[in-house]
Amino acid sequence: MALSRKTDQPPSSGPERGRKRSRDDVTVPALGPWGMVRWAWTQLTSMRTALFLLLLLAVATVPGSLFPQRPVNPTEVTAYLDNKPVLGQWLDTFQLFDVFSSVWFSAIYLLLFISLIGCVFPRAKKHYKALRTPPPRTPVRLSRLPENGTLEVTGRAAELADGQILTRSAALLKKRGYRVEERPDGKVPSVGAERGYIREVGNLVFHFSLIGVLAAVAIGGVFGYTGQRIVVEGESFVNTLVSYDSFNPGTGFKEGALSPFSVKLDKFDVTYDRESTTHFGQPIDFHAQVTTTEPGSDPKKQDLRVNHPLRIGGTAVYLVGNGYAPEITVRDGNGDISYSGPVVAVPQDDVFTSLLVLKVPDARPDQLGFVGLFLPTAGVNASGVGISLDPSPVLPQLQLNSYYGDLGLDAGDPQNVFVLDTDKLTELNSRNLDAGGLVVNAGQTVKLPQDKGSITFDGIKRYAALDIHHDPGKLPVAIFAALALLGLAVSLFTPRRRAWIKVHPAGEGPREDDSQGGRIIEYGVLARGEDPRVRQEARELRTLLEREFTGTDRTEV
Repeated sequence: MALSRKTDQPPSSGPERGRKRSRDDVTVPALGPWGMVRWAWTQLTSMRTALFLLLLLAVATVPGSLFPQRPVNPTEVTAYLDNKPVLGQWLDTFQLFDVFSSVWFSAIYLLLFISLIGCVFPRAKKHYKALRTPPPRTPVRLSRLPENGTLEVTGRAAELADGQILTRSAALLKKRGYRVEERPDGKVPSVGAERGYIREVGNLVFHFSLIGVLAAVAIGGVFGYTGQRIVVEGESFVNTLVSYDSFNPGTGFKEGALSPFSVKLDKFDVTYDRESTTHFGQPIDFHAQVTTTEPGSDPKKQDLRVNHPLRIGGTAVYLVGNGYAPEITVRDGNGDISYSGPVVAVPQDDVFTSLLVLKVPDARPDQLGFVGLFLPTAGVNASGVGISLDPSPVLPQLQLNSYYGDLGLDAGDPQNVFVLDTDKLTELNSRNLDAGGLVVNAGQTVKLPQDKGSITFDGIKRYAALDIHHDPGKLPVAIFAALALLGLAVSLFTPRRRAWIKVHPAGEGPREDDSQGGRIIEYGVLARGEDPRVRQEARELRTLLEREFTGTDRTEV
């Protein structure tokens, strides 16, 4: 009768007993939900993940410089979508026109913030424990250290007890910044010392400062705001919501956060290069003379220049652009003045050839619209097209097309003031009509065809484009950035060293001495990491010991 071996039991003898177990034989315990959470937290809070997220955040900012951003320039975004509708729609789907408030950028930012917190706080706790632990124990053989030496106690110091020698040695090390522990009860009395703990402190300060920078930037993004306003000479800007041409608040912004102040543009001066042959006509200086007013204080005359903003009530006012604002008067078909005032013209090139759009919804019997160019110094190119020859207003001229009809403003739908929708309008003047385009010089009045009215070019004013920023996180960012640089410098330039000093009778040390009586001081210095100055440290320590216990100043090791 044949006997069969049970196959569900592992073999206990024979050739299979010594075989190595394969990976398939290993039973891996299931992590479970809580285990998965702990594993995910460990991965997220590793330094490798934090560095990867920091790199990813830097890469994520690149699209913000490649594509126009809605909060900064919504007009350019609209033009981009019009010129490249297919690509623009895809870019808009992935929020590449609003990078810094997009979902994916915010996710990277938040993960980096959490990762840094998870990395730094455990390290801070570990370093706190390290500060409370004594220096490492004294090695048995200091002669095995890369920097070591011995010297014999002579003179009056020879009368000192071992404990006194250790105490005075410890005092020398303390003066050099070491944290010291005396060990008189060991087999060989010794002193253990370590310095450079501030290196890790600097490292922690650097990482905590990075967290502070991220938090401050987030606070600025939530509670801050930015806005733009074009101010013509003689006009004022009051810091209220209705005064802004465009306004981009943070998610936590409240209207009460607006600091009450006003800025009046008294005069705008531009200095052009009139001497250089290669840069002739280029602007070399912009200077806005303004009057600022705050509640409870007298008006102040101030200068506003590029890169020199005004600081008013925690708000910064920047000068970001300028141009011409021709003063125009429009009379309608009934002979009434339907518009009178400056019209902002947007520069298109270095000689300030400027696009001008004027909408006159109050004209009767038909609304009027004008679109064309303002030329500071009018000229004609080889094709007979009007161009500007110089940015200075030497021969100012308006070259416009005129329209009449429904401007579409009565419906209350918002429109771009720098774009004239001509779908529901009829042309009055253009180069394609017998009436031709409107050419209006300064001080001249030109009548419109079909008795629709007239337009008068009264004069010229300049305007300044202002960018208003309120960022409550700006000062904290500066403080944390300075602390980060300080912590980084400390962590890079502070050496981490250990030193030990032993006292034993002559003849018992690693280098036997035949002298009768006396004691030998043995020392050793060890660097933690790369430290090219550790040898110099050993020399200076020997000099101090010799001066203290032998009365000499020899420095050879």
